[in-house]
This record gives sequence, C-alpha cells and structure tokens, in this order.
Amino acid sequence: MRTGCRVLGLILAGLAAALLALDLYRLVQSGQFSPTDVGALWYLVHPESLQLLQPAVERHIHPILWDPITITILLSPAFLVLGILAILLLAVGQRRGRRSRRFGS
Repeated sequence: MRTGCRVLGLILAGLAAALLALDLYRLVQSGQFSPTDVGALWYLVHPESLQLLQPAVERHIHPILWDPITITILLSPAFLVLGILAILLLAVGQRRGRRSRRFGS
C-alpha cells in the first residue's frame, strides 16, 4: 500500500510539474498567466465522465457538495490540485524512519 501511494504520488508530482511548466511557457508566450484548470484538463481526458459528475454528486452524495466544493476544485489550477494530492499521497506512503541505535551511551 505504501509503495503504491508513493508511486502514484510521484506520478502526480510529475504531472503537476509538467502542467506548471506548460502554464509558465504560456505565460512567457502571451504575457498572461492563465493556468489550466482541473475541469478543462478533465474535459480533455474524458469529457463524458465530467458531464456525469454533477448528477452523481448531487443525487448520490449530497447536493451541497457540488456548488461550493466541487466547482471550486474544478476551477482551481490543475498543477496546484495535483501537487497537493501528490504531497498527501507521498506523506501517506512515507517510510517510517528507523531508530538509530546509540552505542556507548
């Protein structure tokens, strides 16, 4: 489990870094910082599932979760959301340090 969390965390960290690099490249080219949001990225990857997300959240979880929470996440910069998820997964998958033994103490 820990190894899987670390691997997924590293993949997400790489994706976050790539998206940040792309957003910074666009900044240099256009002079405007307009980061790719999660919703736009999700739409590029799988538009059908994004369209099914709202009814699923509103019907099966709770309607209040859609407007303030899910919309905020979907409109957030993708590099930021993926970076936060990567940090969380890497923290969960972190190896516990071995205690060093002191000799002569």
